[in-house]
Amino acid sequence: MITVLVPIADGIEELEAVTLIDMLRRAGAEVFVASVMTTLQVQASRGVLLVADGFLDACSEQDWDLIALPGGMPGADHLGQSAALLELVKTQLASGKWLAAICASPVVVLARNSLIEGKTATCYPSFQGELASLKSIVSEQTTLVDGNLITSQGPGTAMELSLTIIEALMGAEQRVVVAEAARARI
Repeated sequence: MITVLVPIADGIEELEAVTLIDMLRRAGAEVFVASVMTTLQVQASRGVLLVADGFLDACSEQDWDLIALPGGMPGADHLGQSAALLELVKTQLASGKWLAAICASPVVVLARNSLIEGKTATCYPSFQGELASLKSIVSEQTTLVDGNLITSQGPGTAMELSLTIIEALMGAEQRVVVAEAARARI
């Protein structure tokens, strides 16, 4: 069983978080949604209430096939300030396992914490200048794979990111199956 961790926090972009969770579960992954806050229920950036499966601290010893970081502000700030999450992300990158980040998270969580120096990444367009200043190579692609890092630009690319993750974890055939079931553009 493929295991995926999706951390959430107050102010996270709900479209990104829910799309990642939904699409990966449709593909057959075991997705654990973890709050980095002091409550399981978080209020997303547009006021939608999301309820985590548990707290990040409870799953920090587990190995994950993928950690997927939704964006949104100030949600990405909360993720980037979680020492436990940053340790998981460092371990994930060092082990060669998959890490995905969308919207503000490639910059706010990863680049600001010096985790993707020298990697090529994309992010929400208004963060691209900061990404470049933090020693990462900026791409204007909507979704991009560089080694074990998958990045994407924002809410409008959440489906594309999800399908790219599915292909990376489960193969091109599974991507097509899930895309067709969701009637998404392949």
